[in-house]
Amino acid sequence: MSKAKITDTERMWNDEPDNDGLGLFNGKYHPTKEICWSWYEEAIAFNNKINLADTVKVNENFYIGKQWEGVQSNGLPTPQVNFLKRITGFTISTIGSDNIKINATPLAAYPNDEELIEPVRIINEEFEKIAEQNNLPRLAREKLRNAAVDGDGCMYSFWDEKMVSCPGKKGGIRTEIADNTRVHFGNPNDNRVQFQPWIMITKRETVRSAKIRAKKHGIEDWQQIVGDDEQESATDDQKRTDNKVTTIKLFWRDDDTDEIWCYEFCHSCEIRKPFNTELRLYPITWLPWDDVHDCYHGQAMITGMIPNQIFVNKSWAMSMISLNRSAYPVTIYDKTKIKNWSNRVGGAFGVAGNVDGVAKHLEPPQLNPQVFQYIKEMIDETQESLGGTQAALGEGKAYNTSAILALQKASATPSQMTQQKYYGSIEDLGRIWLELMTVNYGKRMVDMPPNEKIKAIYDQYNELAQGAGAEPIECPKVVQVEFDFSTLRDHPMSIKLDVGSSGLYSESASLQTLDNLLTQDKISTVQYLKHIPDGNVAGRRELIEELEEQEEQQRQMEAMMQAQQMMDAQTPPAPEGGGSPASGMVTETSQRAEERSTGFKELGEALRSVERRQAA
Repeated sequence: MSKAKITDTERMWNDEPDNDGLGLFNGKYHPTKEICWSWYEEAIAFNNKINLADTVKVNENFYIGKQWEGVQSNGLPTPQVNFLKRITGFTISTIGSDNIKINATPLAAYPNDEELIEPVRIINEEFEKIAEQNNLPRLAREKLRNAAVDGDGCMYSFWDEKMVSCPGKKGGIRTEIADNTRVHFGNPNDNRVQFQPWIMITKRETVRSAKIRAKKHGIEDWQQIVGDDEQESATDDQKRTDNKVTTIKLFWRDDDTDEIWCYEFCHSCEIRKPFNTELRLYPITWLPWDDVHDCYHGQAMITGMIPNQIFVNKSWAMSMISLNRSAYPVTIYDKTKIKNWSNRVGGAFGVAGNVDGVAKHLEPPQLNPQVFQYIKEMIDETQESLGGTQAALGEGKAYNTSAILALQKASATPSQMTQQKYYGSIEDLGRIWLELMTVNYGKRMVDMPPNEKIKAIYDQYNELAQGAGAEPIECPKVVQVEFDFSTLRDHPMSIKLDVGSSGLYSESASLQTLDNLLTQDKISTVQYLKHIPDGNVAGRRELIEELEEQEEQQRQMEAMMQAQQMMDAQTPPAPEGGGSPASGMVTETSQRAEERSTGFKELGEALRSVERRQAA
């Protein structure tokens, strides 16, 4: 019996050598566009089951103040007291108030960690530059905001070829915020990023930009890219546009090399064929606000407070209706005595007979004052349950400074777990940046102190120059050296990233220790400046150079004084012929200079060659 022909799509799933598709991600076979699109539809179906899109839309509306959207008021008042935004902003500010700084340090267990001092310093400087270029504090606050309002915060880092990060080279690391509705995990029951079989990131972009990228990457049928509707935003008609297309980036980990691959496509066409990013980490950091069992999406902070907000808004609306109806008294009068009633100020009415019982005002029912008290208690209890006490919000009276500080510190306790997860996500971001540097930076010129070989060349040159009467050349404090960033992966070192309050505490402790050592004269000022954490002293490198120059001048003066004292003590008597004692020294100096002239010229040419390479 002949064997039926197996298509490429079937081969991905049911190839006999792969044993039912177990080799799908082993570098030999890659999933097709049809299979990837089916995964995307399954991911959308999972989000629809947990009602993610509607939840995010409602939470966003309540946060920004659109709290009566979709409600038929029929002319009734629609007031709102948006305490959700205040308490959410307070919690976000409390968690993200620390100064974020990513630091790389070698492991203390590494035997030759001194060799890693300069590479680690270079990495830390690159971390500072990347954080400045991407405005990391703003991204971190936006990530926290999305986690509190939508349930999850996500950062996506990638290599931007158009970005200029250093002179003469194009390309740099860029980090962006991704909405949780646009990130799909291969295993939706696990929120750990690096344990996923695959991860998808979707994006809405113009058809033109998608066609340009597809044509650039050599896709033959790039003209088939057409606009479509976004499935995960089907509840919002404003996002149904014909000139936009949903593009999808699929990341997966190769089973053989443990490296991350990427494939970009849309519904109608491929945009980029599968390619190896050479990264060992998924370029995504994920922050769920509150973990949900067996689900990669977290529970938003606002979700549990929306019923309280609705109660407050409705209570205010009903109170306003009651006030509008009962604010002005109703007048009743005897029609047999007064034909018409007028509200004219100071008007007079003619009455036939006794004026008693002609007219009176009906007393309106009084609004129960407990309504407003209960509304206030609802707002206060909701805020306090999330750590927004009066002391934390600055509403308490300052009877005792220490007590208020203690209360403020205690009020931040409920958000400690979220804060620790936030710090962990920033650490993951630093590791991703390090991976992107290792893969994409290549060889770049960096500032480094001169090594012993360069110092030896300058010392030998100056020694010969002194004998030949030439001007000495001072060895520079910093030289341009080519550094290969790809060696970071093969180098036997590990990177530890400290961020947040722990990093600030260790920095403060280091400063205190160095201050004590300097005060007790255990270290010099130059040693103090060399070991002080980065960013504490402006122009630290220039200051170190000036102090080292002063110390070098002081040592030279002391050496000259000691040499003069030795010469005075060992001065020989004058020769009998009346010649000077230095006459023999002149002859010796000229002979020594003549002997060194050849080596001096060769060494000078080598030094100038080094300087030309540095200048280039």
